[in-house]
Amino acid sequence: MFPDRQSPVKCPKFRPFLILGLILCCFGPGLVGQDIEKGKIGYITCMACHGPEGHGNKLLNAPQIAGLPAYYIETQLHNFKHGIRGADPRDTTGLQMRPMSMTLADEQAIKDVAAYVATFTPKVPEDFLEGGDPVKGQVAYALCMACHGPDAQGVEALKTPSLKFQSDWYMLTSLKKFKEGIRGTNPKDIGGMQMRPMTLTLADEQAMKNVIAYIRSISLQE
Repeated sequence: MFPDRQSPVKCPKFRPFLILGLILCCFGPGLVGQDIEKGKIGYITCMACHGPEGHGNKLLNAPQIAGLPAYYIETQLHNFKHGIRGADPRDTTGLQMRPMSMTLADEQAIKDVAAYVATFTPKVPEDFLEGGDPVKGQVAYALCMACHGPDAQGVEALKTPSLKFQSDWYMLTSLKKFKEGIRGTNPKDIGGMQMRPMTLTLADEQAMKNVIAYIRSISLQE
């Protein structure tokens, strides 16, 4: 009879390699390193609209991206590149953004740019909206809190962004897009589909301004 030989799986010296292989199979893409220097090069295309430090430009409808976490930037760049976001013909600014995302060759390039942008220092944005009531907005924000956090700092586990340094005009534009179905209707956009029902609870533009006024008020408390 054949001798009783240990299989590679049972042999202790193979166990580290087996465990590493299982980890790479399950989580491989997430383990790929981020190269900030390469991200800096990839960001050159973004600079014309978002600025060298990611502070945005209202005249170009470009929001501040400084202060956003890498996980959120990465998700949105992925969505733009693959037509999950910015493909609706009504989304003028999204249609402008999508070609920019397509200059990033692959997911690694997206990760690199996201890592670089996450190093930017945000600045307190200038407020443009008028007439928002932060007291009324606080009540409405109760529904937003579960995803964006009590201080609007975002929740990594849910891949939700921080709203603390976001411009009021951009938040209003985004809420309108979600409410009108310009964003958040693609089944591959998990975060967007979670966001859209929340915007439907806001009756009108005034209600949106109220929530935004509250977000701005808690952002300025620090």
